[in-house]
Amino acid sequence: MALIVQKYGGTSVADADRIRVVADHIARTRRSGNDVVVVVSAMGKTTDDLVRLADLVSSTQTPREMDMLLTAGERISMALLCMALADIGVPALSFTGSQAGIITDTDHQRAKIVEIKADRLTEAVRSKTVPVVAGFQGVSTAKNVTTLGRGGSDTTAVALASVLQADVCEIYTDVSGVFTADPRVVPSAKKIPAISFEEMLELASSGGRVLALRSVEFARNFNVPLHVRSSFTWEPGTWVGEEGVAMEQAVVSAVSHESHEVKITITKVPDHPGVAAAIFRAVADQGVNIDMIVQNTSVQGYTDISFTAPRSEMEAALSVTSKAAIGIGAESVSADQDIGRVSLVGAGMKTHPGVTAKVFETLAKLDINIEMISTSAIRISCVVREKDLERAVVALHEAFEL
Repeated sequence: MALIVQKYGGTSVADADRIRVVADHIARTRRSGNDVVVVVSAMGKTTDDLVRLADLVSSTQTPREMDMLLTAGERISMALLCMALADIGVPALSFTGSQAGIITDTDHQRAKIVEIKADRLTEAVRSKTVPVVAGFQGVSTAKNVTTLGRGGSDTTAVALASVLQADVCEIYTDVSGVFTADPRVVPSAKKIPAISFEEMLELASSGGRVLALRSVEFARNFNVPLHVRSSFTWEPGTWVGEEGVAMEQAVVSAVSHESHEVKITITKVPDHPGVAAAIFRAVADQGVNIDMIVQNTSVQGYTDISFTAPRSEMEAALSVTSKAAIGIGAESVSADQDIGRVSLVGAGMKTHPGVTAKVFETLAKLDINIEMISTSAIRISCVVREKDLERAVVALHEAFEL
């Protein structure tokens, strides 16, 4: 008998019919002799609707009250799913994040889990009851309701799987697994049967939206096997696990892309120790997530520094960077939204030379200029013009025969 944590995303529980279908799948999993713990997201676009409602009501939206509002979506899903399970004879109990024992820090809207006291969930499983937990939320050490930020339900599911020592964490979504590229951009993209934690981390951080980055970090740190599947077809999906899970390691596993970024450039920065530290400490204190950083070669004691950040954080990044630039005596700060990032990920890059050269040659043939480059042992990322992004994805997918 296995213990399985199943997470169902918003599209999986989007309406009453979908909720009944999910309930039936949970019942089938139990009939196979498994214990099940369920984590649910808010139905469909409920979270977006709640945000719009807040905008209509007030421009004063404190993080605490927004967290209180947004957690209502998952509470609706969990209660309805428990009712659907009861209808087919499966005993179930709903749990909010706080009832499930998920303790977080005090950072509203992007809280981090500090502890999980899963006694109530363990007792429910022992009594052959299905615990249905509201994803995306917890309670802070100050006893306030908190949310975990983007992809928070994935994080909830993996964290619970770790604490409960589950055999597997199944992430159900509207796609049937992790693909070699976004099928909407590359129709010939193929599903990847198995991928390592390290590769999945790179994909999640470079534009792949199948799994939230924090959930993959949790899974890797605590060695929780993940199975990404579709709740619409129930077919086997992509297994994410320790390196070597695949029978044969490809040089490049996938091409990902991100079009919702901005490039911030600070010109004529005095080139001496402590300047970069002052800039990026100010950016970090503002909570802006930085991805790529490039500093030009110093000329006559000055240099230019560019970095990329999520486009949604552009105003905050510009504001804090402009203040920092004045403090260090830099000349100007500008933002460029018309950029995109294309990345190749593959553990096989470690032992196969020539991948970088092939990337550059492929883009050069299309007359696509590379503005920034970032690499790791298993990833190459290039910033290009946003208008060239999809052409770059298609060309690289074809060049590496994915």
